[in-house]
Amino acid sequence: MNREEYIDKALNQFRELLTEQLERNDRMKNATAPKDFSAVDRIVIGLCGGDGIGPIIMEQAERLVRKVLAEELESGRVILKTIEGLTIENRLAQGKAVPEEVLEQIRACDVLLKGPTTTPKGGTLESANVTLRRELDLYANVRPVQVPEEGIDWIFYRENTEGEYVLGSRGVEVPGELSMDFKVTTECGTRRIAKAAFDYAKANGKTSVAVVTKANIMKKTDGSFTRICHEVAADYPGIEAEDWYIDIMTANLVNRDIRSKFQVFVLPNLYGDIITDEAAEIQGGVGTAGSANMGDQYAMFEAIHGSAPRMIEDGLADYANPSSIFKAAEMMIRHIGFTEKADKLADALQECGEREKKVVVTGFADGATCKEYADYVMSKL
Repeated sequence: MNREEYIDKALNQFRELLTEQLERNDRMKNATAPKDFSAVDRIVIGLCGGDGIGPIIMEQAERLVRKVLAEELESGRVILKTIEGLTIENRLAQGKAVPEEVLEQIRACDVLLKGPTTTPKGGTLESANVTLRRELDLYANVRPVQVPEEGIDWIFYRENTEGEYVLGSRGVEVPGELSMDFKVTTECGTRRIAKAAFDYAKANGKTSVAVVTKANIMKKTDGSFTRICHEVAADYPGIEAEDWYIDIMTANLVNRDIRSKFQVFVLPNLYGDIITDEAAEIQGGVGTAGSANMGDQYAMFEAIHGSAPRMIEDGLADYANPSSIFKAAEMMIRHIGFTEKADKLADALQECGEREKKVVVTGFADGATCKEYADYVMSKL
């Protein structure tokens, strides 16, 4: 094709994308009320191993969940369901980020606890996580980070279904000339993530929410995100909305003189992806942090790290750190309404990971295995 033909093709593609995203915005306007787990007779938890070290850490996470929710499993109030097929081999074979039969299994669950999944570099196969967030409308990625001895108690509300990720595999290009990707910010999508952040702040006695963007450069998308967050903030007297740019905020998180003043963060998708990994490293590494992906009808809980193919190649998979998926399990148990049990698990995780530290996972053969650490945590319950 010549240059003009590429331009015409790109214009037609952009029209389709714009129409699709406006329709998505309309669906958000008509969303149903959030699920009330206290009114649900039976809660189905899907368990998905994922790739690489995923099945190894998930095996221990399932043991942990079975111990914490033993009474609920015995009574039938909670059911565990193993989800098969969300492997890189099956996804590549079918050419789908999440095969239809796998998505159908997941939709039959209320919440999903999953191990990390591999996303191939290049090509057109989308991230399984991005697909699940979109298909299940998991608009809030929530990541807590705590370092008590330094006064750090942060929680990040990352918008999860828009930004650069929603159309990340559907950009346009003129070969040999240029490539363009798209960033999407909707009114409804931003308003609901802002409301989630301010609702949390209000419910937990917080006094400030940091709105993190690059609105001085991305004037349409990030500019709208900032404006909407401040409109939402007006409904929460006593909670200040503070504007920060993403570049200086990444510096602030490692500035010991200022970082303990931050409480709640709300930010667009890409910035949230990057800065929450930085925050997790401050806490002790990405292996220590859990992640919740929450929507009104479904929720997905996962480790924030990847599938660690190098550990598999080096024969160290059994030494993978399960702390992140254990934290995710605690968040899941809290989300479905078993607060007291979640509190006990949180205390056990803190004792094992921060206070006592009698069993330490290093990721190498000189440290404890994944199973040994799981046994340690469960001995504290």
